[in-house]
Amino acid sequence: MWWLKSDLDLWSNFQYCENNGCPPGDQFKQAERRQAGGFSASHALFDRWGGFEVENSFGLQARVDHLNPIGLYATSARETLNTVREDKVTQRSLGLWAQNETRWTEWFRSVQGLRADTYDFTVDSDLAANSGKASDHMVTPKLALIFGPWKKTELYLNYGHGFHSNDARGTTIRVDPADGVTPVQAVKPLVRTRGYEVGVRLEFVPGWQSTVSLWQLTAASELLFVGDAGTTEASRPSRRYGVEWTNLYVLSDRLAIDADLAWSHARFRDHDPAVGDYIPGAVTTTANIGLTFDHFGPWYGAIRLRYFGPRPLIENNSVRSQSTKLTNLRAGYRFGQRTQLALDVYNLFDRKANDIEYWYDSQLAGESVPQFDRHIHPSEPRTFRMTLSHQF
Repeated sequence: MWWLKSDLDLWSNFQYCENNGCPPGDQFKQAERRQAGGFSASHALFDRWGGFEVENSFGLQARVDHLNPIGLYATSARETLNTVREDKVTQRSLGLWAQNETRWTEWFRSVQGLRADTYDFTVDSDLAANSGKASDHMVTPKLALIFGPWKKTELYLNYGHGFHSNDARGTTIRVDPADGVTPVQAVKPLVRTRGYEVGVRLEFVPGWQSTVSLWQLTAASELLFVGDAGTTEASRPSRRYGVEWTNLYVLSDRLAIDADLAWSHARFRDHDPAVGDYIPGAVTTTANIGLTFDHFGPWYGAIRLRYFGPRPLIENNSVRSQSTKLTNLRAGYRFGQRTQLALDVYNLFDRKANDIEYWYDSQLAGESVPQFDRHIHPSEPRTFRMTLSHQF
């Protein structure tokens, strides 16, 4: 069981002077005051069915979020000029699941599960047309077949459904809050996804554990970033597939190497030659490689390299982001079993890179018309952080 209370004020200006001129500019504030609570419970039963070992598990999850208010405001120098929209939102969700794992032989077992989720949204908007209630439910099956191990090799097949939820305000919206007149199409509360995966786990040499998997994921609707609003909106259906290779090589009780490498192909499914089928922001290649050391007396630490390859910024792939390569370092000292001191160095080599890149139009104060250009969030420069921890 848990409960949280949070406050958020976020100021942004993605298009500078395009809509309102300078001054005052296009700055806006997103704000929310949230309280949320929930609980989860599960239970497992071990049994034998007809001579087969089985484990049956079932559980319940529930959550309630109350946001009062959640708003979007036009601002200048962080001073509020007017309210674009302000809402009170309550979101409730309940999930029930059951899972059965059966060991059919020494080399074959299956895991099958079923989950049912229901969501309920209540929106009280400052614009009556956008107030209302919406609800949705979804049943998502899952199945895993595991073969092995044979000579430290295991093959597995996975199939399952899932979903992502859309913003509660988007499920009841009827008109554009900017003018209160223009019709707007509401979105479905829940969007189904479906995934497949086939993989093999093996040990090439003693101490080297490796997994290779091929996967595919389809979604009924993508979420895309909208620069002029600083939000995401429901978009076209998509299909992604790729390959992942994960490795852990324990050289000794003091030294280990891990490497996670991935390649993926992401496209919209409803082919549109006029716009393009690339999914903006979908990374094709990634790598995460680390070297960890420990048991050097009281000393321990790690060094890690993170790589994100270039990615399309618009649907026709005519504009692409740069790749990023960042290295982080950690070195620590244990004073005892409960107390330790750690130094983290982020962006060890102080590389100039962009954590985020977008492509959309904006207008600076000295420009007569809007211009399409890259909008970036640069990576943090070399940063040091010292942490002293003690377990009671």
